[in-house]
Amino acid sequence: MTTSSLPVIRLRLAQLTSHLVVALIALVVIGGSTRVMEAGLACPDWPLCYGSLFPGRQMNLQVFLEWFHRLDAFLVGVAVLAQFWVSLRWRKVLPTWLPFISGLLVLMVGIQGGLGALTVLQLLPSGVVSAHLVLALTLVAMVSGITQRLFSRSNSNSPFWWRLMGVISLFAVIIQSLLGGQMATAWAAQRCRNFGQACELIDFHRFSAVLTSATILSFVLVAFIAGGWPRSQWRFLLSVVGLLIIQITLGVLTLRFGSFYPTITISHQLVAALLVAFLAALVCRRPDIPTKEISFISEISSPLEHCHG
Repeated sequence: MTTSSLPVIRLRLAQLTSHLVVALIALVVIGGSTRVMEAGLACPDWPLCYGSLFPGRQMNLQVFLEWFHRLDAFLVGVAVLAQFWVSLRWRKVLPTWLPFISGLLVLMVGIQGGLGALTVLQLLPSGVVSAHLVLALTLVAMVSGITQRLFSRSNSNSPFWWRLMGVISLFAVIIQSLLGGQMATAWAAQRCRNFGQACELIDFHRFSAVLTSATILSFVLVAFIAGGWPRSQWRFLLSVVGLLIIQITLGVLTLRFGSFYPTITISHQLVAALLVAFLAALVCRRPDIPTKEISFISEISSPLEHCHG
């Protein structure tokens, strides 16, 4: 099924959500950059920055990062509201689930904005910062999944094991990102390297990274063994493996050189957000053929069964 067979409004909405995924990933990365560059409180007030929409006189790199983070968040909010309005206005030609999910996204973006305000007004409390990160990655996953469903006209579901292993891998990456954020908030790498403190946080992060990697690789391996439609997604599966290898490499480099080269840490956060987006897209991908034709049972069914068909 090609995208040309989609209703025009659905195709345009799918294109909007695909751009929204990019904006959300940028939002996560810029938010992480404000922490790495110690710019989280560069704008001491909220929602304005130094009492104005554009703090020209106070502008420097730190202020720019915080200001641009808020600008991107504002644009994301506008896009989500637009998506919600379109889902209501053209609900007769759009999936029935879309208005509900779009309304949920509006609520989540509103909560995310509130958490962003609290991080400034309450001087970066760790609990609020962690919730802010988890909700941001959840938004990336949801919008990435919505994009896949909007581009698809198939009513067939992917195999249950595909969705289950994909969701487990997705949650593992989000939890791993949360642990990494908490480790970074505690400056665990620098404290462990210089003073021998907080090393247990690094050890736990490494252990969870091994579990997360094993979960993702198991998902990919089972997909290749299963054959059929799952194996036909090899480009996306190998992309996930490539991102995982890059992420592991960046994780090692972050521990060794992150305090000297902030771009390494920022790249680490970028690849984590990309992994979330890719895994969510894989979970929500649909085959163009019925699920029963791509299940494990069909791989081992006898020729006599096909004759009955």
